[in-house]
Amino acid sequence: MTPQETFQKIGKNIEKVMRGQSAAIRKILAALAGGGHVLLEDYPGTGKTTLAKALAKSIGAKFSRVQFTPDLLPSDILGVSIFDQKQQSFQFHEGPIFTNILLADEVNRASPRTQSALLEAMGEAQVSIDGKTYPLAELFFVIATQNPVEFHGTYPLPEAQMDRFMLQFSPGYVAPEIEVEVLSDQQTAHPIDSLHPCVSLDEVLALRRSCRQVRLSAEIKRYIIDIVGATRAAKGVQLGAGPRGSLSLMKAAQAAALLDGGDFVAPEHVQEMAVCAVAHRISLDPQAKFSGLTGTAIVEEVLKSLKTPS
Repeated sequence: MTPQETFQKIGKNIEKVMRGQSAAIRKILAALAGGGHVLLEDYPGTGKTTLAKALAKSIGAKFSRVQFTPDLLPSDILGVSIFDQKQQSFQFHEGPIFTNILLADEVNRASPRTQSALLEAMGEAQVSIDGKTYPLAELFFVIATQNPVEFHGTYPLPEAQMDRFMLQFSPGYVAPEIEVEVLSDQQTAHPIDSLHPCVSLDEVLALRRSCRQVRLSAEIKRYIIDIVGATRAAKGVQLGAGPRGSLSLMKAAQAAALLDGGDFVAPEHVQEMAVCAVAHRISLDPQAKFSGLTGTAIVEEVLKSLKTPS
């Protein structure tokens, strides 16, 4: 099975549950293949949790969900060492982070201390507890969610945390006719209950290896660098995207090319992934933010102003 066929198989399986969300499915598969993590920011009820569950079921992955709350502790995510009376020693009990796909639901509701528990795991695929380092699964994928309009009792994710996400995007609302289909699908039971794996974990890992082999020309690499670099000099920007933004955009573009069955990255693959790979890494100064300027608008303007490689 070719990488493109693997992508299509997973995508069609998820679409049985997530109707009318082909763009969101494409992006989350790009992040999965690119070895990154995803932040979904959208209104309640738009299918963020369902998308994560459908992906886990489609690839036969171990799935954990953590509902982030203000009283959640780092040990509630990472695990804890408990004294064993019989063995007269401390035994480590793994937390929900020891999984393949971790859904960090409403991640901005937890305190910064708890949010930071994800930093090492997302960056290094390992956790350090009580002086010991524990490796995570070879396939470890974080899908975090947050509500963009509810700020009471929340802690905004700091720049270092935002920078750990390869992509940020919003699934959005579907068209009314698609929503009618959703109602019909769930009239008697939820379709996710009957969803079965369509590919194996080994095939997903092979997909990741294939993604790294997708070629980039020197011109495309420079195009990526120019896009990210331009965000640092844009008017109203306090802090632009850093080198990790360039790496994330490169990997996302490689995955997009692989999704299309190509073996090299074209400019349109970079342009497709630029907003969701770069915009969330931009910090605006207070005046620009108050005037309604957004990271998305800045990246879109950068794409318009730069010459597209031929």
